[in-house]
Amino acid sequence: MDEKQIICSSCHKRLTNKQGAAKFMCPNCGKAEIIRCKHCREIAAEYKCPECGFTGPN
Repeated sequence: MDEKQIICSSCHKRLTNKQGAAKFMCPNCGKAEIIRCKHCREIAAEYKCPECGFTGPN
């Protein structure tokens, strides 16, 4: 069975079994899942939705 790896939408590091990560749907289009590691959340690193191009955090 091939398990999909969880990757941070900001820094693109693998997040499997990492604490403090957040996962949510794009606040603009609601179509793409945004995943952010604890570090990127703390420093407010920018992410971009692959579906609509929305960038955050605002």
